[in-house]
Amino acid sequence: MKKNLLLMASLFAGFFGTAQGVDENGYATVNVNMEPQYAKQVFYKLATNTQTPVAANSWDISFQKSPGGMAMGAIRVNDHKISAFYEASANIADWSTISVTNEGTWTSLYNSETEWSVGAFDNGSDNTAQIGFGWGLYNMGTHHINGTRIFVLKIATNNYKKIIIEDLNTQAAGGPTYTFKYATWDGTVWSADQTGVVVTPTNATTDFVYFSFDTNATVTVAPATTAWDFVFTKYYGLVTMGPTPTMYGINGALQNTAAGVKIAAVDETRAVATFTLPAATAYSSNINSIGDKWKVFQAGAYTVPEKAYYVKYDNGTIYRMYFLSFGGSATGALSFKYKDVTPAAGLEELNANISFGIYPNPSVDKNITLMYDLKNNVAEKNTVSIYSITGAKVFETEITNNSGFYTKELNLSSLTSGMYIVKMESGKYSATQKLIIQ
Repeated sequence: MKKNLLLMASLFAGFFGTAQGVDENGYATVNVNMEPQYAKQVFYKLATNTQTPVAANSWDISFQKSPGGMAMGAIRVNDHKISAFYEASANIADWSTISVTNEGTWTSLYNSETEWSVGAFDNGSDNTAQIGFGWGLYNMGTHHINGTRIFVLKIATNNYKKIIIEDLNTQAAGGPTYTFKYATWDGTVWSADQTGVVVTPTNATTDFVYFSFDTNATVTVAPATTAWDFVFTKYYGLVTMGPTPTMYGINGALQNTAAGVKIAAVDETRAVATFTLPAATAYSSNINSIGDKWKVFQAGAYTVPEKAYYVKYDNGTIYRMYFLSFGGSATGALSFKYKDVTPAAGLEELNANISFGIYPNPSVDKNITLMYDLKNNVAEKNTVSIYSITGAKVFETEITNNSGFYTKELNLSSLTSGMYIVKMESGKYSATQKLIIQ
């Protein structure tokens, strides 16, 4: 027994060495650099603490994978690069007569800031019942969507792109395939028409396929859908400036709902040792659940309010995170802290009848909650023991042998800071978990 505990101690020593970067409450700090003027979009994943920065101006429009049925997937514009997006005409016969001098009469359109599945193109005026998709009409005979609207993207003062999504072939062999034509205004005349083609394979590892007008080709932007939780980026959101809310370019975090990410925003003290997890109903699938609300611009500088965000996944994992700083467009730098706070994370199965876990871990105040699930009466006596990394038993208590899920508060004030092994025994079965006391 002692030999086994010493072996476990040596294995856990490496883990403890890597945990030195966490603060007194068990949170790790993350620094993100979007670079000045938000030149980079940064995709981030909590479980692996990985960042994927991408040049923000590397793409212009994106096409979402079709979820199937009559849902064809969104067509979004790059809010970092595109300064304005318009529907210029509801008649594609007007293609040759589109003039930028009429910009003031065009209708401004925006990506949805709450769901990925509605892009600026989808908010076009072709809303014919059941078969209108904003930018075109569905043909029941061919199963194609044919473009019916002309749009204009404004990139700079003398750089406009006019575009028609001419066709979406929903039955194409490689996956739903978009064909579109576009031309560029250089300040004097429109260029010759160009044709773009984008295939959106249903088995693609990313939720969107990205297209660049600069290269007239698709480009790699987002990592695989499973490799990010949220992206720090610029987008248009509804803000209140004066008496009337208006759409305005802001910077924030948009979550990856395709990966099952839901977020609860809670007004509470950020740096705390204890907290209450939000109710299940508090979690939202709105992609701007974090958004730009974690920072406030006042008196020429950004401040961070007392607010925490709980990030929940379909498998039940929950992280708690809160922001520390934001440098604005001058630096594009921001920072936040996070830790895994899954309430029943790591319940160890002793056998098919019993499991246990401990929380919080690390413990700051030397008080922990023991969680255990006795599915059946498997033994007359169940005990929980705590050992130091040298193998010495420093704590022991008995727990009930009645079936059911229980919690028990343990006061470990007699123990010093460090690494411990918690062992639960039920009859001939046993299981162990590490515990850090800070």
